Amino acid sequence: MTDIKELLKEFKHIAENGREQIDKYLAEGKKVVGVFPYYAPEEIIYAGGLVPYGVWGGQGPIDKAKEYFPTFYYSLALRCLEMGLDGSLDGLSASMVTTLDDTLRPFSQNYKVSVGRKIPMVFLNHAQHRKEEFGKKYNATIFKQAAERLEEICDVKITDENLKKAFEVYNENRALKREFVKLCGDYSQTIKASDRSNVLKASHHMLKDEHNKMLKELIEALKAMPKEECKGPRVVTSGVITDNPALLQVLDDFNICVVADDVASESRGFKVDVDTSIEDPYMALADQFARMDEDPILYDPDIWKRPKYVVDLAVDNDADGCLVFMMTFNDTEEMEYPSLKQAYEKAGIPLIKLGYDQQMTDFGQAKTQLETFEEMVQLNRM
Repeated sequence: MTDIKELLKEFKHIAENGREQIDKYLAEGKKVVGVFPYYAPEEIIYAGGLVPYGVWGGQGPIDKAKEYFPTFYYSLALRCLEMGLDGSLDGLSASMVTTLDDTLRPFSQNYKVSVGRKIPMVFLNHAQHRKEEFGKKYNATIFKQAAERLEEICDVKITDENLKKAFEVYNENRALKREFVKLCGDYSQTIKASDRSNVLKASHHMLKDEHNKMLKELIEALKAMPKEECKGPRVVTSGVITDNPALLQVLDDFNICVVADDVASESRGFKVDVDTSIEDPYMALADQFARMDEDPILYDPDIWKRPKYVVDLAVDNDADGCLVFMMTFNDTEEMEYPSLKQAYEKAGIPLIKLGYDQQMTDFGQAKTQLETFEEMVQLNRM
């Protein structure tokens, strides 16, 4: 019988010890490639027999990165560059870097001149007009060029056959994570907000077939248990990233049950599978990107499509409200917040915005806001 506590402990250790994971794979003779936000097609890396390693910043100081960025850039980008500069990513054979928002564009060039000589960059400049045929062809071309660049840097061969095998592994991982996310609402006493975050974050630091094995075991063990009643508010979370241990402890203290999320480092990244019926694997990746929607960093002429989607997440999952974690100086999400707030007000569902960045350790203000949120939920239930 699976010991759920031990399994969650293992996920937590992997989530919190990314450097240890890099060293583990290097000791096994594998080459590791960094995958920076957002929407980098890491199946290409996996298909080359390489280990994709998700780089999403993290807690810690920002010193060296300040030489390349003004302090008013959001902390995720600053921390990602800091990790390249302070040795946290030493040993990586390459890094895959995208340019999907206004901060990542200068980040890519700052990375190139400051870290790129030590850890070569595989550059991806996605087409935002991704649904039209010309956009798909362009994205398929740059994905192919990324594969060729990886082959050159890492001395590997990325075949169409191995790419298609990678799609199967990654589609399974996406499906398992979606199933796990759905189950969290039924087992909120066993899977607290911090546990949920650790399970999903661990997948950034592991080969996906290894994560699949552990996640299957956890899902089967949860399904064998009777469902549990939520002791606190059922919420949808939204934002770029919510993996700060101090923040998660606050959510656990308030018995917050995360029943669904609209978080970039979590569900936004595994909503859409690759269509394995498409013969050309690079067109299959371009088609997947074309079907990714409801994200503020992706172009969509229908400005109300995304707010409706986030409201529907709350309605469809019987959530009491939404917690929006607004990363300081993230202009993209700040600009779309008014439409999100308006949509929630129209639906009569409580929404609270909490300021957040990766250097924060004191969440006293968040505690006060969550107390207010609990009162709003209670009034809404009356």
